[in-house]
Amino acid sequence: MEPIVEVHNLHKQYKKRKTNEFTQAVSDVSFAVYPGEILGLLGPNGAGKTTTIKMICGLLRQDEGTITIKGIDNKKKRLKALRHISAVLEGNRNLYWRLTVRENLEYFAGNRGKSKREVREKIERFLRDFHLKEKEHELVNRLSRGMQQKLAIAVAMLADTEVILLDEPTLGIDIETSYEVREILKQIVKDAKKTIIISSHDMDVIQDICERTVIINQGQIVIDEKIDNLLKLFAVRNYKLTLGAPLTTEQQRLLREKFPAYQYEETDHLQAVIEVDLAGNEEFYDLFDLLKLAKTPVESIDREMVNFEQIFMKIVKGEGGNGLAQPS
Repeated sequence: MEPIVEVHNLHKQYKKRKTNEFTQAVSDVSFAVYPGEILGLLGPNGAGKTTTIKMICGLLRQDEGTITIKGIDNKKKRLKALRHISAVLEGNRNLYWRLTVRENLEYFAGNRGKSKREVREKIERFLRDFHLKEKEHELVNRLSRGMQQKLAIAVAMLADTEVILLDEPTLGIDIETSYEVREILKQIVKDAKKTIIISSHDMDVIQDICERTVIINQGQIVIDEKIDNLLKLFAVRNYKLTLGAPLTTEQQRLLREKFPAYQYEETDHLQAVIEVDLAGNEEFYDLFDLLKLAKTPVESIDREMVNFEQIFMKIVKGEGGNGLAQPS
């Protein structure tokens, strides 16, 4: 299958204020997004994620590299490429706050060259599906944050582009509305066969609705992998061992040496707990050899359940990439 969005060798740097120095925001970023996919684009603050999003949307021009949307270079043929993508940016910047809900839908449809008559039926459906019908004549600046987010997504949907880019679509909204937005996004992909790129700090959202994630850190991609694969990998690696006695000084030294990312706590003089990631059978045997040195009793072994937020933090800290296919 041909990608609908392809990002290839992107570079972007900014000049620092009042100096001649430059900061490299994005360095050699490449990934592809396929039709009908929901892709999570993630990264800590300052990682280069927002810069990448703005380049895909055409709000920034890359220094080097290419972005194609449905095979069209968005630098050489910007307007033609952007006809195939719509965006919901953080802070609802794609809404007019002094227009009503219905007026926003009509206005932005008009911006895309569509008449009121042409979109009347779609607007009615979106008002119903997004639970905005009762608020259709309300000014946007009087709506709750959740209502504004739903309207922003409806505006993007009304553009009828193949690709929708969502920047923090659940930021600042309550849990109930967050679940509602998630279900709306799943339904969009299922019914309208849209492709969605979603950037969010809400890891529950990413885990719930995305199939694959691209994680950017320090301007480079560190992971491009299916979320199910990440969850499976980390689920079998993270163990918690409750010991019937504390480790000796020599055992603790070996533990630090063999498993740098371990956690060790003595709960009292009769018991201790080790939390450790084990990459495979070899490391499992190494750990038990270490315990055998002082015949340390093992009272229980639990495989820790990890969520996607924990995985994200491990990857960003450089603790979790072994065993995964790294981006080329």
